[in-house]
Amino acid sequence: MDSSPRRCLVVVDVQRDFCDDQPGASLGVPFGGEVAGLIGDYLTTSIDQYDLLVLTGDWHVDPGEHFSDAPDYRDSWPPHCVAGTSGSEWHPRLDSALDEIAGRVPTVVIRKGLLEAAYSGFEGSNHHDGKSLDDVLRAAGIESLDIVGIATDYCVAATAADALGNGYTTRVLGGLTAAVDDARGEESLAALAAQGATVEGTPHRG
Repeated sequence: MDSSPRRCLVVVDVQRDFCDDQPGASLGVPFGGEVAGLIGDYLTTSIDQYDLLVLTGDWHVDPGEHFSDAPDYRDSWPPHCVAGTSGSEWHPRLDSALDEIAGRVPTVVIRKGLLEAAYSGFEGSNHHDGKSLDDVLRAAGIESLDIVGIATDYCVAATAADALGNGYTTRVLGGLTAAVDDARGEESLAALAAQGATVEGTPHRG
């Protein structure tokens, strides 16, 4: 009988508005488009290592001061990933990979930030039944998370920190992340390692 921990891959916010290769991306992160492609490749080659796939995504309706006409790019941002717009959609490379692996592993979409700022996937809920990410993971018997996505220094870091706080064995695949700011991205990963996460690689730089 297989006694290995049940594992989940969490893909954080690989959405058009966060990818620098997408026309009209309102918050295109450097190398975000490349990372989207790398994550797509990882899904098609490695998804069978996992018992569950979770995709988190911003889904903003009216997030208050999270949106600003004069953003400081730390706590306030230009409008992005507005619910139902093309900017909130998965990057095409991720979309293509999801089509290719359909049916190979249970998949859950977690939406966050409808009416307020939300960086961590643990602040969101399953768009089908409203269950929290923690509830979804526990219902699936998940013990271990691998986390990838955008951006290293914001939503990836926040999701990984909350994963640790909720007692999950947590690994961040740094080469499958892209940072808004390179130095802050590396600092975020170092902080996660100090908290007990396993960190492999640094944010992708092409």
